[in-house]
Amino acid sequence: MVAGAHRAKRPARTSVWLEGKPRVRGRRHERPEQPPAAAGDPTALDRDRITEVSVRLLDAEGPEKFSMRRLASELGVTAMSLYWYVDTKDDLLELSLDHVFGEATVPEPEPVPEPVGATDEDWPGQLRALAASYRSVFVDHPWASPLIGKYLNIGPCATLFSNAVRSVVRRMGLPPRVQRGAISAVFQFVYGFGTIEGHYVQRCADAGLSQDEYYRLAMGTIDEQPGLRAAFASTGEPIEPRGASTVQEMRERDFEIALDLLVAGIEALRVRGAAATP
Repeated sequence: MVAGAHRAKRPARTSVWLEGKPRVRGRRHERPEQPPAAAGDPTALDRDRITEVSVRLLDAEGPEKFSMRRLASELGVTAMSLYWYVDTKDDLLELSLDHVFGEATVPEPEPVPEPVGATDEDWPGQLRALAASYRSVFVDHPWASPLIGKYLNIGPCATLFSNAVRSVVRRMGLPPRVQRGAISAVFQFVYGFGTIEGHYVQRCADAGLSQDEYYRLAMGTIDEQPGLRAAFASTGEPIEPRGASTVQEMRERDFEIALDLLVAGIEALRVRGAAATP
């Protein structure tokens, strides 16, 4: 009972980006008076380099093998020396998540059309570019998608991207009350699409196969199982990659069609709202 009550009083972790954030599980680490230097280079170790190496390890080995000890070994320092720069492994994961958001292409901010609610005719192309960049984050870094929601994701790169999305949505000509729904429709779709794609790419890499080889292997196995083959046939899903020559071509087509439908839906909503306005 005492242990349970003690756990209940532990402060929730907030974010590495917030000053004075509570420490996870109350752990405290004694920091040296001066930051440690990487082996052979007294100026090489800083939080940016630690984050870059963390991302590289996460890409290569996944989050399951990622640890402070493994990172320290890669950097050529002791594990305890990392605590001069970060408090916990969670801090490193949050820093790494924001780092990969920095790879997304963000357009230069543009003014909202006047009067407020007017439509910028370029918004579909801008939205598509942001959606493609968002997708690439999860395809290139499959470990990143499970961290969305686990952390606040309020770092500078993620905030820059979020602000760009909101800027484009404000130029769609939608009423303010439906703008958040438009963001959810597009970017929750992209999150799901990119997450599944990224995990598939990782699975193929782990198997030592190309995406097309893995697809043919999987579909061939399904074709050999009468029950599975019947289930796929009942949904109208052909065994071949749905008329495309490669898995990547199939995926690009599906992504573009889905975005077309979402853009058309947003446009229809905008027109409907404009028609209802006296």
